[in-house]
Amino acid sequence: MKTINELQNEVIEEFSDFNDWMDKYQLLIDLGNEQEPLAPEYKTEQNLIDGCQSRVWLQADMEDGKVVFQAESDALIVKGIIALLIKVVSGHTPDEILSSDLYFIEKIGLKEHLSPTRSNGLLAMVKQMRMYALAFKAKMAN
Repeated sequence: MKTINELQNEVIEEFSDFNDWMDKYQLLIDLGNEQEPLAPEYKTEQNLIDGCQSRVWLQADMEDGKVVFQAESDALIVKGIIALLIKVVSGHTPDEILSSDLYFIEKIGLKEHLSPTRSNGLLAMVKQMRMYALAFKAKMAN
């Protein structure tokens, strides 16, 4: 199993193959489209992320001490962004998730190429993933 940082470095490498942002957006859209659709029972109000302009559902489950995320969005680019986050963060322990520094977001230039509302949405997704990790960690301690 790769570490969060190894996965981040893979993402950075993948994006560094493209100089043009139109190509990078296309990569994001492709990543989003490759994702398994979220099961309808997870598309609930409580799985919707606050602070996202488009609708994003995030489902988190605990499997063998690791947090596994699934998500979907009705916006193509956002779907790609959440796919990237899942690729990097999903399948790790709550502690690994909570102590991770998600530097790949800056490194691939995602921050400056997103509209302010999308950027806020991205932060909201990261925050929500950390909150799930925190909740699972608290549950494990009991």
